[in-house]
Amino acid sequence: MSPFPSGEISLAPCALAHRLPADEAIANASAATDITRHFIRAKRPCTDGYRWYLRRQEGASNYQALLDDLVREGRVEDACWMLDQFGPTNDVLEVDHLEADALVFAGSVRCRGHADVEGVLRTGRSLSVLGGLRVGGALRVGEDLRVAGAVRCEGSARLHGDARVGWSLTVAQRLQCTGSLRLGGELDCGAAAHVGGHCRVAQDLRVVGDLGCDGGIKVGGHLQADAAVQAARGVWAMGDVDCKGHLQVGWGVRAGGHIHSGGAIRAGESLWAGETIAAGEAYGVYAGLVVPLPDWHHSAQVCAREQPARLLSGCWTGGTGSTP
Repeated sequence: MSPFPSGEISLAPCALAHRLPADEAIANASAATDITRHFIRAKRPCTDGYRWYLRRQEGASNYQALLDDLVREGRVEDACWMLDQFGPTNDVLEVDHLEADALVFAGSVRCRGHADVEGVLRTGRSLSVLGGLRVGGALRVGEDLRVAGAVRCEGSARLHGDARVGWSLTVAQRLQCTGSLRLGGELDCGAAAHVGGHCRVAQDLRVVGDLGCDGGIKVGGHLQADAAVQAARGVWAMGDVDCKGHLQVGWGVRAGGHIHSGGAIRAGESLWAGETIAAGEAYGVYAGLVVPLPDWHHSAQVCAREQPARLLSGCWTGGTGSTP
């Protein structure tokens, strides 16, 4: 069953589907910011954008109201520029369902159902969706992302925090997550991907480009990258590990299937594969690069169905070594 509602999608700008009482204001943690024309001018806006502001009004203006007006008039890039300049707020937007042409909100957004945004979706702080999320343009989240269903982004995704997705994550362009990434389904990225923390994917992980991770990578299915794979810690895949570039891992690599690379295979500790280990033509296989020689027999093991060609570093144990 599709995680998204069927039928026509309304492209009208979103409004609050549920409003809290006045004494429980949705914008609950900070006073509204007033922005004057002198304040705007100090940030050196583009000429066209500044003229738009002067035409809009002469006096002070509420920060979020300015963002809403910019988006309503199709000036989404200007709204994003303003958010870059003035930063996030502690406001909270709560909706039952989110359907919009585009949304730039300086605080946090909480959606109790499905969210479908045709263009850019950007939040200054966190984004929480209890259903599925579809974004037709770029997705920018200032802090953590929480989605109970699936996420589909037709542009690039930049997440400045941890990301937790109950189902799959599909990103047509580049994916950047500064925190840890945890998915209950598969990850499919149409360009390069970088994760600043640990990466946990319950099913297959596919990246059209480089895959970088500043933590460890754990995949419940196959890991496939059309370029290089680099992880600061270990890589553990229940299926195959395939990359067309170099495979470089700070700790060890374990795969239930094979470990194949179009370039060199470099592991700080052990390499373990249920099938074969193979580097690219004219490249070597290196294990134990950060392990002292006396500890190679237990911390720099190379285990596979057959000895890899051009094994230049590590302790070959055949298929009988202990699992790293």
